[in-house]
Amino acid sequence: MSRGWSGAALGLLLTLGVGAGLWVLRPGMAFRDPPPDTSFQAIDGRKLSLAALRGHPVLVNFWSTSCRPCIEEMPLLARLYRRWSAQGLELIGVAAPYDRPDNVVTLARREAIPYPVALDLTGAVEQAFGGIRGTPTSFLIGPAGHVRLRTQGPLDGPGTEREIAAMLHGG
Repeated sequence: MSRGWSGAALGLLLTLGVGAGLWVLRPGMAFRDPPPDTSFQAIDGRKLSLAALRGHPVLVNFWSTSCRPCIEEMPLLARLYRRWSAQGLELIGVAAPYDRPDNVVTLARREAIPYPVALDLTGAVEQAFGGIRGTPTSFLIGPAGHVRLRTQGPLDGPGTEREIAAMLHGG
């Protein structure tokens, strides 16, 4: 009898665990949303804030100058920005707190990054997003300010593009 109960309990736990996992990973679901007053200091001197960008989809990409996948992902990010910025997409690349600012500027120029690149010298931006465990990590924030997609590792280009298109066309 106890064996049956253990099997039923295990089944219930697995069902709850799988259900919770699907809930957490469901597209469009809000993860920990960054505070709307989160601000970014761009290397070109501009100051950006999530509050000022409300009403637009915003893709925030955390990266590092020493991260090969981050640098390999930059052409995709540039394509997304060029394709969708005229329709309202905002994209901000945030360099890791341990990156030297001169290295960030050099890399941004070398890669001809068309979107704003921000420094996070104190790690405050990373903390506003709940902490970053590794780079690249990206957050796609919907026009209402809720995180619609969080990806640790390189972005899925077609999937990210579909999500951006849906947001820009009322989805």
